[in-house]
Amino acid sequence: MSALKKQLAALDEKIGQLIRSDEDLKHKQELLKSIPGIGEIGSIYFLLVTKGFTRFKNWRKFACYCGIAPFEYSSGTSIRGRNRVNPLADKKMKSLLHLLSLTSIRHDEELKLYYNRKKEEGKHSLLALNNVKCKLVSRIFAVIKRDTPYVKTHQYYS
Repeated sequence: MSALKKQLAALDEKIGQLIRSDEDLKHKQELLKSIPGIGEIGSIYFLLVTKGFTRFKNWRKFACYCGIAPFEYSSGTSIRGRNRVNPLADKKMKSLLHLLSLTSIRHDEELKLYYNRKKEEGKHSLLALNNVKCKLVSRIFAVIKRDTPYVKTHQYYS
């Protein structure tokens, strides 16, 4: 078991070295880590999946890829079903977003208020968490697009 842990640690170090060697990836990772709830592993995985944020044009396409964007289920005018997410998605990214959103709710006051407001509206807790996932993805793409660190605007509210 310790041999596997050593191999994983060596692999993590190699990935870190690769990211640190490329200035663009290093800068993007620092921008991602400025968002509350996103750490080393989350930022690395986002950089890998999005190919340095060149694979997806906007956050909505990425949300569809991750399986967190709801789609209307209907058949003509007679059958109206609930909105559902697509089951054909990157399950690893979806589970990582789930963990990141739980962490964000704990550490970001604005997302915590948003989550509680959705729950008070009568939404199911997983639906409210899915809304937090979408908000987190939009924040991530906004930070990368603006090329500036995340600013906690909640502290400026009256």
